Amino acid sequence: MFQKSVPTNRVSSAVNLAELVYHNTVRSIRKAHGNAFMSIAISVFQSLMFVLFFYAMFTIMGLKGLALRGDFVIFLLTGIFMFMTHNKAVGAVFGSEGPSSPMMQHAPMNTFVSIASGMISTLYIQVLAMILILFVYDVAMNPYVLTEIVDPVPVFGMLLLSWISGGAVGLVFLAMKPWFPGFTGTLATLYKRANMIASGKMFVANSLPAFMVSMFDWNPLFHTIDQARGFAFINYVPRNSNWEYVMYLTLVLLMIGLMGEFYTRKHASASWSARR
Repeated sequence: MFQKSVPTNRVSSAVNLAELVYHNTVRSIRKAHGNAFMSIAISVFQSLMFVLFFYAMFTIMGLKGLALRGDFVIFLLTGIFMFMTHNKAVGAVFGSEGPSSPMMQHAPMNTFVSIASGMISTLYIQVLAMILILFVYDVAMNPYVLTEIVDPVPVFGMLLLSWISGGAVGLVFLAMKPWFPGFTGTLATLYKRANMIASGKMFVANSLPAFMVSMFDWNPLFHTIDQARGFAFINYVPRNSNWEYVMYLTLVLLMIGLMGEFYTRKHASASWSARR
């Protein structure tokens, strides 16, 4: 009666793990609000407020002409959604339950499930918000908006690359958190705040002078946003960015983060919870 059923083969283990990730993903989505629809609506509202704020700012300051030739809202969305997906992924992984969390006392639960469910919930909410905003914009303002995006599949690929790179950065911070909780929390906050400017979502990367490119090209988000705009606009060819850099950097950060998380998990202590 009280025995735990253990999967007998790899297929059943994979199914069991997928089910656990699914249920924990639902739990992650409902963290912001008890009602799942309200939790999603809050995230959609945040994305919409970003779009409206930057649209109003560019309009009032007369900077719309400095953007790319094409639909200005697409220019904003390629920056805002990459930015929000990346930063939300950093926060979701960094804020996931660590090895000393009470949730880890339950036998099927582990840190991989916590990290994976946090990332999947972030991607789900951001993709849903993007679809809803594009649908409303298509119906209410520009019925040809989807045809103006030259290569929608690579643009979505840049969104996925922004997401996975954010998870890799968050994983490094997560591995550091038990050892330096205060410092790591401040560092993660600074990184996300710096992305407001360093991501390049408010300007065209090709317009940067050569001496300023090095101030931004360290940031993976700078590359994914610029590449997404290159795929979205027919008359824009990115010169100061490349998606291969983001891919290689993500792989390196994932390896560092996984090794750090494995080492941290092996030295987990219940007293870490009191230090946060």
